[in-house]
Amino acid sequence: MSPLTLRPSRQPAQPIKVSFEFFPPKSEEMEATLWSSIQRLAPLNPQFVSVTYGAGGSTRERTHSTVSRIVQETHLKPAAHLTCVAATKEEVDDVVRSYWDAGVRHIVALRGDPVAGIGTTYEAHPGGYQQTCDLVAGIKAIRDFEVSVSAYPEKHPEAASLDADIDALKAKVDCGADRAITQFFFDNDHYFRYLDRVRARGIDIPIVPGIVPVQNFKQTANFAAKTGASVPEWLAARFDGLDKDVDTRKLVAAAVAAEQVIDLVDRGVSEFHFYTMNRADLVYAICHLLGLRDQSVKAAA
Repeated sequence: MSPLTLRPSRQPAQPIKVSFEFFPPKSEEMEATLWSSIQRLAPLNPQFVSVTYGAGGSTRERTHSTVSRIVQETHLKPAAHLTCVAATKEEVDDVVRSYWDAGVRHIVALRGDPVAGIGTTYEAHPGGYQQTCDLVAGIKAIRDFEVSVSAYPEKHPEAASLDADIDALKAKVDCGADRAITQFFFDNDHYFRYLDRVRARGIDIPIVPGIVPVQNFKQTANFAAKTGASVPEWLAARFDGLDKDVDTRKLVAAAVAAEQVIDLVDRGVSEFHFYTMNRADLVYAICHLLGLRDQSVKAAA
């Protein structure tokens, strides 16, 4: 996708559906920010909200606490992330059952990053689930969860090739995955080329584009380098000189993300997953441009 001129989108063929990703807070201040963001975005009536899970279950208790609170205090449907890194099958299965008992009915199943960090060699636990497809099958065998998995339009950095990566996605689907959510990308052509190849392999589950509003360009670019997502030169140019200008950076970030999602809508996409970074302002603005409105205000009117 080259730089676009922000313009009204054509009326989408299908209603727009969104979901939001959050991460469990590490402090009281972060907890307050998270819940403020959840309360801000909840009236947009997302399909679900996902909560991440640290490598090796390092945020297990905080993830469980967050999704439990979402169940108890909101009308939202939480999707709890779950990985199989550094854990036995029994330990993972216990987490799955605890989610069901807490009222969670949707899990985002991920292999997880290597314990030593992104870029190091992944080693499966000898007594654990070996890959995501095994985890998906294990979850489905325990309870009838809805299961989402990851997809990589530009290839997972550890995959030998894009075809090999699509083989891995096919295995996850064959084991029962209901939906795939993509790694973020900035060039929409990557997504559509990937979608063509996925459909050609007979994979027919929804492949939902993951969208990241750029809160901090340098941090996003660094993370993109680790996850195999390319950063176009035109995008870097948009944020050039704005390192210390937070207000302008937010305006540019909203415009860039709006350009991207409007182009996706114009090309037939109606479902989006937003990586919120626990911040609501940019995501809320983009959703507004997509035509989503605060349902509580409508009800009051």
